[in-house]
Amino acid sequence: MPTSNSISIQRVRDLHQVQSFLQNVRISMFAGRINAQETPEDLREFEATYLSGSGCMLAALDSRQSVQATIACRVYDGRFPQLNFQQHKVMEVVRLFVAPEHRRSGLAGRMLHRLRTHAESQNVDVLYLHTHPFLPGALEFWQKHHFEVIDREADPLWQTIHMQLALCESTSLS
Repeated sequence: MPTSNSISIQRVRDLHQVQSFLQNVRISMFAGRINAQETPEDLREFEATYLSGSGCMLAALDSRQSVQATIACRVYDGRFPQLNFQQHKVMEVVRLFVAPEHRRSGLAGRMLHRLRTHAESQNVDVLYLHTHPFLPGALEFWQKHHFEVIDREADPLWQTIHMQLALCESTSLS
């Protein structure tokens, strides 16, 4: 298994650098749950979402400059009405995908650390994300990194699990 130390983590400045990796991973992880021909809005609006403002996308590149993992954050849009972040500045963590040969190598943790550093530099109060129980190891990964479950949806297809991480001790989320 390759080590995550032979991988460099860089900010993505051009969607083309990661586009095929993201498309292939989305199809393999969400087969039957998504329209594989449809490009998600954040990727259609890549520049506005990840290059301007406080958004950010990172890619892990091997020595051949092949993408081995991605992670991103974007301004949370409030689309889940049951979640109440009050007046906090919230960024949503999205697109954490790791190539199978690099899973459980520490790479995802390194990438999350870099993304968290970025969010803190943007004065973000809360990192929010959602995951799903059909993604092996996802819930455990996020909990290991101190995210807490704040809501679970009963929808039979997605069973979405909403999670958050307060970035400063003075942020009260209750």
